Amino acid sequence: MSGGVDSSVAACLLAEQGYEVLGSHMKLVHLTMGGVDHGCCGPDARRDATLVAERLGIPFEIFDVSEKFEETVIDDYFGEHEAGRTPNPCVRCNEHIKFGAFLRRAAELDCDFVATGHYARASQVEGERWRLLRAVDPAKDQSYVLHMMSQEQLSRSLFPLGEMTKAQTRAEARRLGLLDIAAKPESQEVCFIPGDDHVSFLEEFVPRMVREGEMVDTEGKVVGKHQGSFRYTIGQRRGLGVSTGRPNYVVDIDAASNRVVIGSGDLLSRRGLVADRLSWVAGEPPSTGPFEAEARVRYKGEDTPAAVQVEEGIATVEFRSPVRAVAPGQSVVFYRGDGCLGGGRILEAR
Repeated sequence: MSGGVDSSVAACLLAEQGYEVLGSHMKLVHLTMGGVDHGCCGPDARRDATLVAERLGIPFEIFDVSEKFEETVIDDYFGEHEAGRTPNPCVRCNEHIKFGAFLRRAAELDCDFVATGHYARASQVEGERWRLLRAVDPAKDQSYVLHMMSQEQLSRSLFPLGEMTKAQTRAEARRLGLLDIAAKPESQEVCFIPGDDHVSFLEEFVPRMVREGEMVDTEGKVVGKHQGSFRYTIGQRRGLGVSTGRPNYVVDIDAASNRVVIGSGDLLSRRGLVADRLSWVAGEPPSTGPFEAEARVRYKGEDTPAAVQVEEGIATVEFRSPVRAVAPGQSVVFYRGDGCLGGGRILEAR
């Protein structure tokens, strides 16, 4: 229970359905940035989660998983930026914390399931594998950040909001008397970064990345300077600090040389990619020959038909039509219809 509307309504719906519910609020990280204490699950969130649990009359705990979170999520976030990639910490958190450490905590408490406010669905045909499905509401579907789930994790997870829209969730919160919770604004930020200020966060906690480098065009001509390639991501247009008389985008990042390459928007189109850290929630793909799937390279991106070849833990993806701004470090996730097949980390765009 994060204290937000989604997890609060999920808990209430399960209690109404007759489940014995235990509220658990995860303390993930507590950092001091700019002299101000910040925790992604800070005092306000804890207070709101506690009030909902009290209203429900259910047991409630604060589960401190900050050490594991920093080892698996924050350290990876720093490392990916140092390697010139744009990480997806939500995927790491779901893999190692919400459906890793949290499931182990549930086992310690003799709980049969964990439940979250994610918008996704899980189903099983008797005797067959579990399937991870998109949520009914395409605008809120979060299967993209759950692609790394295993069969065992799916079998022990409940997604009470998977059949609902966000508007329906807020209406349920009002029906349940959670008026302040119902009106909470949507959060689109990385939870552990105050104000979603990625640059300041990295400057403070990984100061070695702050170093002057060159910004060059596609022919290698120096067109400007910058204070660290970690400030940029593929496809970025704003905040480049250079003017060449035409729109410019970040088209490549070389972290080793601390060099950022800019160019015209047409250079962002890619015909394929290579990915590692693969996981296959729907089962291992064919070992010989490519298979067809729809590929998504951003959480709010579009699905693109693609051919996928997997060899020795590496996926080579060929898009049937060009895809714009494929950013190493982000996830590529594969679908067939509503079913999520799996995915991995983008290593390079081609």
